[in-house]
Amino acid sequence: MLKRVRATDEIPTFINPAGFVGVLVFFMLVFFSFRWSSEPNLIEMSYDESEGIRGNRILATLTEVVDVLLKKPGGYLSNDVLPPGVWLDNIPSWEFGVLVQVRDLSKALRESFSRSQSQSSEDPDLSFAEPRFNVDHLSWAVPWPESEYAEGQEFLMSFMKRLNGKRSPAAEFFPRADNLRYWLLTVETRLGSISQRLSSSVGKHRIAGLPDKDTTSENARLHVRTPWLLIDNVFYEARGTAWALVHFLKAINIDFGDILEKKQAKASLQQIIYELESSLQIIHAPIILNGSGYGIFANHSLVMASYISRANAALIDLRELLSQG
Repeated sequence: MLKRVRATDEIPTFINPAGFVGVLVFFMLVFFSFRWSSEPNLIEMSYDESEGIRGNRILATLTEVVDVLLKKPGGYLSNDVLPPGVWLDNIPSWEFGVLVQVRDLSKALRESFSRSQSQSSEDPDLSFAEPRFNVDHLSWAVPWPESEYAEGQEFLMSFMKRLNGKRSPAAEFFPRADNLRYWLLTVETRLGSISQRLSSSVGKHRIAGLPDKDTTSENARLHVRTPWLLIDNVFYEARGTAWALVHFLKAINIDFGDILEKKQAKASLQQIIYELESSLQIIHAPIILNGSGYGIFANHSLVMASYISRANAALIDLRELLSQG
């Protein structure tokens, strides 16, 4: 016989509203975690060597790189304290690699590119822009990195307008070989350090090199190894560094084109760009692998170190060419 259900009887529910919302939030966080963990593509910027004022390309590229840093999917993630940003570490490491190059180039603009000689006065816009990019990238309270970096970007744009005669007083840009060597020396130091850190993913011995020690003794050898949990951080920092440098070097190729042509150094610059672009190939693995140097599994850090080292070698050649009369 069929049982009659009275209005007062409870009807069992198979869907818990609170549980459904929890599952929905979880999948949304997972979705945004994957979405925000994607590295930005290279910026498509048109370069025409026949037009524009020297310095325009570098300023435009630098402001565009800062724009991507702040406005990519998820925005600026390094100082996030809420999920999903708080548990992401690859893209924040990528951001730091980009930011270091932004800091170095803005410093070169302030101290070298915009000054005719060492006794010249620094440009007011650049003197305000450069400190903005040196705000702690992990700060989540005052000062906010996002607002400080955006202000630095505005000062760079102000300098560019003055360089183009759209505002007064007029700004100046000096594309000289010694100015370029000033910045390239900093880049060379950065790439050398990153290459060493990438190579340390498998652990290696390094000679201490202290003047009061015998470098042939065992005590003079230091065993250097990147902690396992930091291997992917170093890898993505190197990717961010290479990504930013590709754009900056392409701009250098335009604004310092006459100098590079005169020194017959364009081939060296193109080689650096090629090696850095090669290091940015798509990673066909769900995680950063850390196999031994000659082991069965790949070691992505060593592959990245190979590209960075070759780029750094070409960079040294470029600096030597620029130093020749």
